[in-house]
Amino acid sequence: MIMRTMSSKYLHIILLLASSLLSGVLCLKECTNVPTQLGSHSVRAQLSAEEVNALFEESHSHMHLTPTDEATWMDIQPRKLLNKNNGHQEEFDWLMLYRSIKGSGLRPASVQEGNDFLSEVSLHDVRLATDSVYGQAQQTNLEYLLLLDVDQLVWNFRKQAGLATPGTPYGGWEGADVELRGHFVGHYMSATAKAWASTHNETLFTKMTSVVDVLYTCQKAIGTGYLSAFPDELFDRFEAVKPVWAPYYTIHKIMAGLLDQYTYAGNSKALVMLTSMAEYFSNRVKNVVQKYSIERHYTSLNEETGGMNDVLYRLYTITKDEKHLILAHLFDKPCFLGLLAVQADSLSGFHTNTHIPVVIGAQMRYEVTGDPLYKEIGAFFMNIVNSSHAYATGGTSVSEFWYDPKRIADMLTTENEESCTTYNMLKVSRNLFRWTKEVAYADYYERALINGVLSIQKRGSQPGIMIYMLPMKPGSSKAVSYHGWGTQFNSFWCCYGTGIESFSKLGDSIYFEQKGSSTSLYIIQSIPSTFNWKSAGLLISQQMQPLTSTDSALRVSFIISSNQSNNQASTINIRIPSWTYLDNFKASLNSQKFAPMLQGSFISITRNWASNDNLVLEYPISIHSEQIKDDRPEYSSLHAIFFGPYLLAGITTGDWDAKSGNSNSVSDWISPVPSTYNSQLISLTQQSLNKTLFVSNSNLSLTMQDTPLAGSHSAVQATFRIYPQDSKTKHYFVSSHKTSNGSKSKGTTTDAYVMIEPFDMPSMVVTNTLSISNTKGSDSTFRLIPGLDGTANSASLELSTKSGCYMSTGAVDYSTGQKLLVLCKGSGKLRDDATFNRAATFIPVDGVRQYDPLSFVAKGQKRNFLLEPLMGLKDEFYTVYFNVGA
Repeated sequence: MIMRTMSSKYLHIILLLASSLLSGVLCLKECTNVPTQLGSHSVRAQLSAEEVNALFEESHSHMHLTPTDEATWMDIQPRKLLNKNNGHQEEFDWLMLYRSIKGSGLRPASVQEGNDFLSEVSLHDVRLATDSVYGQAQQTNLEYLLLLDVDQLVWNFRKQAGLATPGTPYGGWEGADVELRGHFVGHYMSATAKAWASTHNETLFTKMTSVVDVLYTCQKAIGTGYLSAFPDELFDRFEAVKPVWAPYYTIHKIMAGLLDQYTYAGNSKALVMLTSMAEYFSNRVKNVVQKYSIERHYTSLNEETGGMNDVLYRLYTITKDEKHLILAHLFDKPCFLGLLAVQADSLSGFHTNTHIPVVIGAQMRYEVTGDPLYKEIGAFFMNIVNSSHAYATGGTSVSEFWYDPKRIADMLTTENEESCTTYNMLKVSRNLFRWTKEVAYADYYERALINGVLSIQKRGSQPGIMIYMLPMKPGSSKAVSYHGWGTQFNSFWCCYGTGIESFSKLGDSIYFEQKGSSTSLYIIQSIPSTFNWKSAGLLISQQMQPLTSTDSALRVSFIISSNQSNNQASTINIRIPSWTYLDNFKASLNSQKFAPMLQGSFISITRNWASNDNLVLEYPISIHSEQIKDDRPEYSSLHAIFFGPYLLAGITTGDWDAKSGNSNSVSDWISPVPSTYNSQLISLTQQSLNKTLFVSNSNLSLTMQDTPLAGSHSAVQATFRIYPQDSKTKHYFVSSHKTSNGSKSKGTTTDAYVMIEPFDMPSMVVTNTLSISNTKGSDSTFRLIPGLDGTANSASLELSTKSGCYMSTGAVDYSTGQKLLVLCKGSGKLRDDATFNRAATFIPVDGVRQYDPLSFVAKGQKRNFLLEPLMGLKDEFYTVYFNVGA
């Protein structure tokens, strides 16, 4: 019996691998690990049709795709073509095809419930705290979903269906001439379904239902079950292995959107539409297999198909229609999964976001059929990506591709970590955690969610502003890359679609339920939220005390309220993250300290919960570093810096050389920024030519610049920490009225000797020559006095080394870019005393940039670095990695 089981398993692996190896003859792009320009969405979007055809012909010139050329596939072909006796085509037998794929005579297996699987909790029962970063991200996303216009979203669908087209189509990748058009609408249906479940916003419900209604009308008008924003001619090209931009990728998004509308919003019309689409594409795939072979179909899968296998497996769990199960199998890409089945790290050269969804679909295959091979594929894939191809954020990819394992140090560019890949890797890790309860998968989810997902959205500004790539190159900015920040109505990249989904489902992986004879809950993320645990009759409110860089513990509390009619004991399991340690860990229940029982990496508490039980956990938290995933000795000095789960980026335009000395302790060369320092942050302004200009540190030189935008690097450059030389000096600035740009002006109340520190260069100072130096002395002190020209709430800065000499703009009417200089009274360089006094007088205002609560200072070789969480940066320039001890 054991031998028989092993033989069946390894036969399956051999079949997958054989398909992979044989596909090398036919598939140049992914299955031979040779990337081409056409594999990249970014490149594809910029090419004309003629350029696409030329590149395609060049890369596929050796391919001869006719039925007779595929004779080598006969040993694994599950096709049923012509009856040799009468020449007539026999009826297509889906069950026969399934048996051929499985290598057995068994019927499709039923869904495996998996008693040990953790169950997802309903998004309807989870609510994020609105004052948390997660609640803010969700709200920003919700505003964008509400902002989008239904007629513009569905314009291309109506056009394709021959219906009237009020309004105009959106631009970007949803443009009327873009072959990928319609993909974002599929994402929109998924995102709105999850956002509605998370908020129950009725305006959103009305809008998303309208989208489904219009698409229903379009599908009825076409009449074949086909539904898309582009003509079915694109599938003719796909099946003929001709140049086309990923039509099944878009179809997956539409089908998944309909499935989510049914699953989360109960829209039964969406399910009818989805099954009609599945029937249409079943017939298309059947025709390819009948006319050519299954291998011809597999060859066409080298064009990106999204998660077609995943959505079809999910559909099968609802319909139990074997055709949906078998069609899902036909989108399991064997030339890729075969390599993972034999546990080969051959990711190099594969287009990243083409293949992660294939793995997600393989994971769903495991849940549906119970085939353990696909569980192993998912686990192995997660392991090799996380150990060899991932950045400190948890993200992966370089210009949309994987390259050699543990060779990422010289691949740090502005085009790292496509946002779509992080969205999909979170799905992989989430599935693995549900199956295994291994805390490493929950740790990964936390890391990638905080540092990957939360980093791609501009919160607190315009909704609908997201990025495609998350740059890893030292001195890069989210705003300065090939794509930069997107726009609300003219981008609609693939990462916009996954972006709106990511921020619609932030509550879907905090709580998981263990169903069975006893009631058990797993809480795996510290995200402020409430959960209505209906099966246990409990309402759980999770709160997190605001964290600062000076804190030694992360304090999380749970207020648990019980339904009075419920007397059942329930178990709550709470993750102990890998970034903490049990030394100094503290727990209390209703203000009574206790030593909790540990189950692996979980705190486990079983009790009859009373109303308003208060559980408080204090996780020790500290700074730690992590080496880059590159095993070459010359890159061993490259490290990322974390504070607990938060990845800290250094504000810099390129320098990344840190100075750790001989210490093995990170805390010896990294220290927290005291919260009191925010009160010392000042921006110096002056009026010229009817506008307000700001003193700015531009390339170690002080110049006058335009008013900086919030979140810009200019705001960093226009902010200084001005602090007294004598720590006993207090109140050398006092707040006063607001200026014309809304900032509070500050005036001096007394003479004080101060030092001026650029915001992003801690411990460096402005000298009396107006240069920037890391050496403090008498020549780096200024006498701060009331403004020479007598303007209220103004200040002047006199050199401590030379009485009567001041920091000055040298003019009263000047343009942006004016360089500051030192001018002395009586020098005759200005026409009169009044002009001199005015040029040396500034209006101090609150700093246009403030320290993040999690700000630190890291010692550097040439200058020190200000460290802040990557997720909070907008347009600032930064580095994720540091060359430690360079």
